[in-house]
Formats: sequence, structure tokens, C-alpha cells
Amino acid sequence: MQVRKAMLILHGKQAMNEEVRSAVRGLRDSGWVLDVRVTWEAGDAQRLVTEALAAGYSHIVAGGGDGTLRDVAEAMGLAGTEASLALLPLGTANDFAKAAGIPLETATALALLNVPAQPIDLGQAGEQLFLNMATGGFGSQVTANTSEDLKKVLGAAAYLFTGLSRFSELQAASVALQGPGFHWQGDLLALGIGNGRQAGGGQVLCPEAVVNDGLLDIAILPAPQEVVGTLRDLLAGDGLFVRARLPWVEIKCSQGLDINLDGEPLQADKLRFQARAAALRLHLPVGSPLLSRPG
Repeated sequence: MQVRKAMLILHGKQAMNEEVRSAVRGLRDSGWVLDVRVTWEAGDAQRLVTEALAAGYSHIVAGGGDGTLRDVAEAMGLAGTEASLALLPLGTANDFAKAAGIPLETATALALLNVPAQPIDLGQAGEQLFLNMATGGFGSQVTANTSEDLKKVLGAAAYLFTGLSRFSELQAASVALQGPGFHWQGDLLALGIGNGRQAGGGQVLCPEAVVNDGLLDIAILPAPQEVVGTLRDLLAGDGLFVRARLPWVEIKCSQGLDINLDGEPLQADKLRFQARAAALRLHLPVGSPLLSRPG
């Protein structure tokens, strides 16, 4: 019988998580060889992926928040490996996992290793890959400025709290977007470029996105003539969004646009986004909302 062998790349903050330890023991008892490596500093996730692939692991598990999941997925996507990835969501927001229907209970999430992996797309921004979503404008500033202490107290609601508290600071960015058969230019408050559907602790910016169509979902929230209501009202007003589904899109912003890639902040005045079709094999629940159906 073939030995089923996986490596769990676990964020260092979760090293003493008893629920994770119990789930690992349970998977081992079921016949899996599951080795655990813990990250300590920036770059560790990528290094551990390289070591796992060199050692012949056919399955990798990413355990941590959205940033850890992105780091592992990016490293595997860049490696072009046939090894598959399972996600163990242990963060505050867990935006990709929630949209994908991945259980937040650790043992159940690890058990997805027993479900056949599906080829999925990754997003690409410049030279970087992302699993879930790139956000731009005010929304990405909120994500970047939400404190760790606040997230511990309020959980995913911390993102909305930060946004509401900074509502008076809303500043539109003057942006031009260009893609196949698509052009939009104007002032925007928020931008979502989704492989997944939600970001910022549960804000569903790209409600129709799927991860196996070779396309990115674009959601633009134009700046209204005057800001009324609250940030919650604006983000909930789906009719306010301009939407498109494109294989690639280029963004230009003369004053520089704040971008957030699954928790990784960057700034650019010009950036190309594209979908990397079938770039990764991922273990998803049967019937995951993020998988398109044949026909």
C-alpha cells in the first residue's frame, strides 16, 4: 500500500495550539505520515515549500491565516509542482476558506486531504501570486491598518470597526483600468480583483468568482459625488459596483494606489493583474461554491 505523506507548514503562532496537535495525531492514526514544520520569520513558508518538494512530499498543508495560505500557495504555484495543497485556516478573517466552504474545525479541514485535489487558478500581480484577492483603495488601507490587538478582541468585525472609525478619511483614487474589451476610468473608493470572493474579514466584493475559470473578477466601487451613509452601506450596495470578468487587467494610478494581496501590502502606480489558470492543485470540499460546474 502506498504511504500517504504530507508536510504541514504551520505559522509559528500556532505551534502550541492543542486543537492542531490533536488533529495532527488523528490524521496520523488514520494512516497518514504528517510531518510538521513551523515558520519563524518572513520567507520561511517559501523555503519550507522548496524543502518539501525536494524531499518528495506529494501533499502540503498550509496552516495559518490568509497571509500564510497565500505564501504557501504562491511558492507552490511558482514551483509548477504536481503536489497538492490543503488549507488549515487558523487566522482571524479566513476569507478564502469561508468562501470555499473549507471547515474551520481543524480535524475536518485536515481530513480534506482525503478528497481528490482540484486544479485551481491563482491570481498574479506583477511578479507575485495570490490565492484569494487583491484589494485596492480605501479598503486595502483598512486591512493594513487593523491592529492585531483589535482582531484578537473583535475577530473579523475588527476590519469593519476600523473602516467605520476612519470613514471621515475616505479619499478617492483616480484610476484607469484596461483589459480585453474593458475600459474604466474615474475615481474609486475601493477595488477588488478576485480569484476568491471576499476579503477584509467578510466583505464580499466578488460574489460570483470561481477559482477554475481562468478569469479574475473585477469589482470597482466608484466614488459617489458626495459620501453619504456609512462604509457598511457603501460596501453592501451591490448596485453601486462596476463589475467585469477578465483574464487580465492593467491598472494605472498617477498618485499611487495601495494594494493588498491576501494581507500583503504593496503600492504601485501601474500594475498588471492576470489569472494563472490551473496553477495549483487544491483540496476543496465536494460542491465547493468556488468551483464552477460543467456546462
